[in-house]
Amino acid sequence: MKAGTTDNEYVNMIIEEEVSSKNPVILEGFPGIGLVGNIVATQIASELKMKQIGTIESRLFPPITVLFDGLTYAPVRIYEDPQNNFLVVLSDILIHPMIAYDIGKSVTGWAQSLNAKLNIPIAGIATMREERTVYAAATGAEQLALVKDKTETLVTGSISGIAGSIMNESHVNKLPALCLLGETQGPTPDPRAAARVIDVVSNVLNLNISTHKLVEEADQIETELHKLAEQVQGAEQAETKGPTQVMYG
Repeated sequence: MKAGTTDNEYVNMIIEEEVSSKNPVILEGFPGIGLVGNIVATQIASELKMKQIGTIESRLFPPITVLFDGLTYAPVRIYEDPQNNFLVVLSDILIHPMIAYDIGKSVTGWAQSLNAKLNIPIAGIATMREERTVYAAATGAEQLALVKDKTETLVTGSISGIAGSIMNESHVNKLPALCLLGETQGPTPDPRAAARVIDVVSNVLNLNISTHKLVEEADQIETELHKLAEQVQGAEQAETKGPTQVMYG
């Protein structure tokens, strides 16, 4: 997919550098319950020192730019680790449900164009327990087998938001996909739940991703991410002039 290619009237994937990974694994981390997807994608991209190669834009995104060390970045970014044939789609903004289908369709179509061997959307799953189990759902038994000793299978239920859309599109287009859901108690950012998911990803893909710092600094990270979530939520309310948006996925 060339830079500037518009997939539909709502979504524009801008690939600034040619993807060099062959038959890559693509992990998608979008904010949702516990911000699990966002934290997982951010930590993995940072630990592997992945290079940003593109962005995703939409006129339906809230008017936000994100800052790191005083520099501005697009809120939805694409990273690559060619050594491990690994790509990460990372979002720092909540995606409105009305555009979740379009994002999922675009990301999955892009994955197909790269002959991706596996899609791994990350999400959170809210329970009242404190175990922080990682649950798994997949498009096929072969993908579930990859994590059978590391997760619990989500036997029944549903997956909403971007993760659900990616799983739907992967199923329809026969693209192998494995959704990992970190168990969390609610909408508060949960680095510990994210760390459990990262451990599973690292094990399955044979990646050396440390979660020690993430766990040690969990309280500070929770506070910082909670502020980010409030800022994003406030921007969405200002745009829609409606009630608080619900976290999906």
